[in-house]
Amino acid sequence: MENVQLPAPRSWARASARGLGKCCPACGQGALFDGFLTVKPACTSCGLELHHQRADDAPPYLTIFVVGHIIIPLMLVVEKLWHPELWIHFALWVPLTLLLSLWLLPRVKGAVIGLQWAFRMHGFGAAEQDETRGLSSAP
Repeated sequence: MENVQLPAPRSWARASARGLGKCCPACGQGALFDGFLTVKPACTSCGLELHHQRADDAPPYLTIFVVGHIIIPLMLVVEKLWHPELWIHFALWVPLTLLLSLWLLPRVKGAVIGLQWAFRMHGFGAAEQDETRGLSSAP
C-alpha cells in the first residue's frame, strides 16, 4: 500500500471570515472583487487564482434567507407594537430590505468562495499552489 500524504487542512473559519471582508481567502490582503460581484481572476497580493470559483446560486439564496430572518421578525414586532398604516410599512421595509440585501450579497459571496477555497473545491485543491506562494495551510 502506498503512503499518501494528505495536504494540510485549511481553516474554513478564517477563509470564510476573510471572504466576508471581501478579501482573498488565502492571504486576506488582496481584494476579492473587481466590481460589485465580479470576482477578480487572481489575487493581486498572493497570486491565488480565483477564476474557477463556483459560487453560483448559493449567495443569493443565503442572502434571501438571512434578510428574511431579520426583516420579517422586525416587521411583526413593529406591527404588533404600533399598528402603523400600510404605506408606512412599505416606506420602511422595502428600502430596508433592498439596502440590507445589496450590502450583504457580496459579503456572502465572498464567504462562499472562502469556504470553497478552504475545502479545496472547484479547482482550489492544488497544494502545490500553496507551497509555491509560501502560504501556510495550517489553521
